[in-house]
Amino acid sequence: MSDAPRERLLALDVFRGATVAGMLLVNNPGNWGAIYPPLAHARWHGWTPTDLIFPFFLFIAGVTTHISLSARRARGDDEGAILRQVVKRGLLIILIGWALAAFPFWPLSRITDVRIPGVLPRIGLAYMGAALLTSRGTLKQQVMVLVALLYGYWFAMTLLPVPGLGGIGANLLDDPSSSIAAWLDRTLLSGHLWRQSRTWDPEGLLSTVPAIGTAMLGVFTGRWLTGPRPLAERINGLFAVGCMGMVLGLMWHWSFPINKALWTSSYVLFTGGMAAVAIATILWITDVQRVTGWTAFFVTYGLNPMAAFVGSGVMARTIGSLWKIEYEGKATAVQTIVYQELFASWLSPKTASLGFALAFVATWYVILASMERRAIVLKV
Repeated sequence: MSDAPRERLLALDVFRGATVAGMLLVNNPGNWGAIYPPLAHARWHGWTPTDLIFPFFLFIAGVTTHISLSARRARGDDEGAILRQVVKRGLLIILIGWALAAFPFWPLSRITDVRIPGVLPRIGLAYMGAALLTSRGTLKQQVMVLVALLYGYWFAMTLLPVPGLGGIGANLLDDPSSSIAAWLDRTLLSGHLWRQSRTWDPEGLLSTVPAIGTAMLGVFTGRWLTGPRPLAERINGLFAVGCMGMVLGLMWHWSFPINKALWTSSYVLFTGGMAAVAIATILWITDVQRVTGWTAFFVTYGLNPMAAFVGSGVMARTIGSLWKIEYEGKATAVQTIVYQELFASWLSPKTASLGFALAFVATWYVILASMERRAIVLKV
C-alpha cells in the first residue's frame, strides 16, 4: 500500500470534481418547474443530495487549504506573507462573486442593486475565516474555537429575541423571514439580498459563521490526511469520525433542525461527517483497491473548479436570458429552444429537464478537458 501524496491528492481531486460537476447539474436544469426531488433543495428543514453539494465544496476547500499552506510553511515562507495571501485570495473570490452576480452589468441596477451575499462571497469568507482561525494555536484550541462558533450560532438563533416579532428565535425557525439571521440581513443589506425572497438570504451574514466551521472541519481533515499514520489507519479514522459527525448532527437536528439555508450547526456536523465518509470511501477505492479507471472525468472537473463555476454561471445567464433568437414568431432564449427541441419534444418533463442538465455538464467537461490538455488552470 502506497502513501504517496500524489495518490492521496487524486482522491481529493475526484471528490472536488464530483462536487463541482454536481453543482453544475443541480444549478442548470432545463426547466426549474420540472425537477426530480433529489436534484432540488429541501423546502426548508431537512436535506436532499443537492443540499450536500455546497458544504462538500467548503469542506474540500478546507482540506486543500491546509495542504497548500502547510507546503508553503515547509518551504520556509514568511507567516505574515502567507496570511496576507489568504486575505487577498479570499477578497478576490468575493469580488469575482459580485461580478458574476452583476453580469452583464446592464441595466445599471444590476450593479447598484447587486446581491451582496452569494455562493462565491461565502466561499471567500469561509476560506479566509478557516485559514486564519487555524493558523495559530494547538489543535485542541482550534477545536474549541469551532465548538464556540457552532454553539454560539445555536444560542443566537434560538435564544435571542427577534426584534419586532416578540419571540425568541427557537419559536420562529419554521418561517424563513422570521429568524434573527433574516432580520440582520434585512437590517444591514436591504435591497441587496436574494431576489427570490428579498426578506432573507440563504447565504446571509450570520449563517456564514457556521459555514466557516464547515471549512474548519476540512482543515482538520487535511491535517489528518497528511499525518504520519499508515494510510489504512487514516481511512479508518475518517470513516469513524465521519459517522460520529453524522450521528451528532442528526441528534442536534431534534432541537436545531438540519437546514441548508440557515446553515444550522446540526447541518455543519451532519454534512461534514458525510464529506469525511465520502473522502474515505474514495481513498479506499483509489488507494487501497487501486480502482482508478473511473476517476478521469472527475479529476478534470476537480483541476479547474473556479473556471467551471464562473464560466458555467456566465454561460447559463447568457443562454437563459440574454441570448435570444426568433422561435415560433417571438424572441426566445436559446436555452428554451435547445430544451424544447432536443429534450422536451420526446421526453417527459422531468427527464427532459435532467437531460438538459446532463448535457450542460458534458459540455463543460469538454471545455475543461480542453483546458487541461493545454495546462490552463484558472487560479485565484
